[in-house]
Amino acid sequence: MKKNILIDIDGTVSEDIPNEESHRFADAKMIDNAVEYVNKLYDDGNTVTFFTARQEKHRAVTTEWLNKHGFKYNGLIMDKPRGGNYIWIDNLQVDGVLYNNDWNKVCSNIMNNKDKIEKQLNNTSTINYN
Repeated sequence: MKKNILIDIDGTVSEDIPNEESHRFADAKMIDNAVEYVNKLYDDGNTVTFFTARQEKHRAVTTEWLNKHGFKYNGLIMDKPRGGNYIWIDNLQVDGVLYNNDWNKVCSNIMNNKDKIEKQLNNTSTINYN
């Protein structure tokens, strides 16, 4: 089953740059292996959307940075609320994966839990990635 994958930018695929230092966005360092793993998720047929707290006025520099580094993606959502502690409430199944400096682990969690995820979509149990 293909997924809709939302990926943060700062601290997840690029160095963590606060909006107050937006002049650094164009030259942000890419996180190791980020482009390979994000592109694998895309190439596997998933919908990849970057979701960032960067302001709408920084869309052009953000798009240019993603394209310059070769990221494959379907969309870009700007102006995510800042501060973390996100909870997504929806009438459809929602799962989350915490990025902790290891894209291999993120993708492994997604790929190795396909059966669990599909089973959960068919009932009301909770997925535990531990």
